[in-house]
Amino acid sequence: MTVRRLIILMLMMMLGQASRAWSQDAEASSEYLIKAGYIYNFAKLVEWPTTAFAQSDSPIVIGIVGTDPFGPIIDKVLEGKKVNGHPFVIKRLKPTADLKECHILFIGSSMESHIGDAIRLTRGTPVLTISEIPGFADHGGIIHLSLEQNKVRFEVNVDAAKEADLNISSRLLVLAKVIQQPSDGRKTE
Repeated sequence: MTVRRLIILMLMMMLGQASRAWSQDAEASSEYLIKAGYIYNFAKLVEWPTTAFAQSDSPIVIGIVGTDPFGPIIDKVLEGKKVNGHPFVIKRLKPTADLKECHILFIGSSMESHIGDAIRLTRGTPVLTISEIPGFADHGGIIHLSLEQNKVRFEVNVDAAKEADLNISSRLLVLAKVIQQPSDGRKTE
């Protein structure tokens, strides 16, 4: 094999790897573009108590704690958008931040070992908690996002939403897998 053929073969292999990496990045980007759109639609289909906003035009604060899988995608999706006169503000938070200052809290996968703490810190406050962490809704989170057969799916824990004083539209619930946790702690679906 000549040096020239070896170089061409190496270039072709490098291009193939770059192509696969780009394809995986594009797949992840489209997944999080869809999930950012879901979060926008969740905001449209959830009603917060009037006391959750200081003024009628106060922003809906979306906090992202832990790993941020969205990058700039969520900022672009929500840029210039409003729900009921409320613009959006995105904040990337440290785990030590006051999570109750958010209206929507996305809990990244790096927080899996601390998920109970995040849920406890927001329990009883009007914070719509969302995560991709497996079992999130079963453990008291409100919305669990998942990817099943290349489609974004979600579960809603209606009891956790009630406890947070959030009214979730039936238009959203009809699309969700509804999780209920009766007072005896057993999960029903």
